[in-house]
Amino acid sequence: MFKTLHKYASPMHFHALARRWSTPLLWLSAVLFAAGLAGGLVMAPADYQQGESFRIIYVHVPSAWLSMFAYMVMAGAGAVSLIWRVKLMDALARAAAPLGASFTALALATGSLWGKPMWGTWWVWDARLTSELLLLFLYLGYMALQSAIDDRRAAARAGAVLAVVGVVNIPIIHYSVEWWSTLHQPATITRLGAPAMATSMLIPLLLMALAFQLLFFALLFIRARSELLEFEQRSLWVRELLGQGSPR
Repeated sequence: MFKTLHKYASPMHFHALARRWSTPLLWLSAVLFAAGLAGGLVMAPADYQQGESFRIIYVHVPSAWLSMFAYMVMAGAGAVSLIWRVKLMDALARAAAPLGASFTALALATGSLWGKPMWGTWWVWDARLTSELLLLFLYLGYMALQSAIDDRRAAARAGAVLAVVGVVNIPIIHYSVEWWSTLHQPATITRLGAPAMATSMLIPLLLMALAFQLLFFALLFIRARSELLEFEQRSLWVRELLGQGSPR
């Protein structure tokens, strides 16, 4: 297993792996999106309290989950890069940041759409919402650092430090509903015991969560390939891939 991991830590081998799997992951994600949306928007019954407005959870919950997952990927890659100087990790962190920012923005937008009929307002300075907004600022700060520093290695190190320090916000987002009195709905799926959701509603939500997860990996692979080509543009394998031959 360690030999395999070591092999795919090479930019050339990871690029080949990402190229092979990105398209199948996109297609599988599309199939799951179709099944999840059909189940959530058409087949699942309306909620007895929230009515039809509850259906926004089929986009809001997976995007909120991916907003945190993408940050952990970015921060984990940054930590490995700081410790072991693996160039692949720099590319993965840079690739994950815009994806995480997009999922975070989507989670905030859909949360506001849900909050208006439920709370009577588009926004409240709720602990969960505020910490999720801070997460968006962390993503934007990371991307701003990458753009502001011309040396890609120095930019990667600075971004990695910011990402690792910002990890403290992830448990705050996750446990904010339990730690503070908030308006946000508590967990219904990950809590101990049976989920507080009917099976007809839960299955489409799980399908959508898996669809979002596969979409994230597919887009991560696509973006990481571009980052690796830019990182390694002077390498022989990139020149051969692009049909440019050996460097002179």
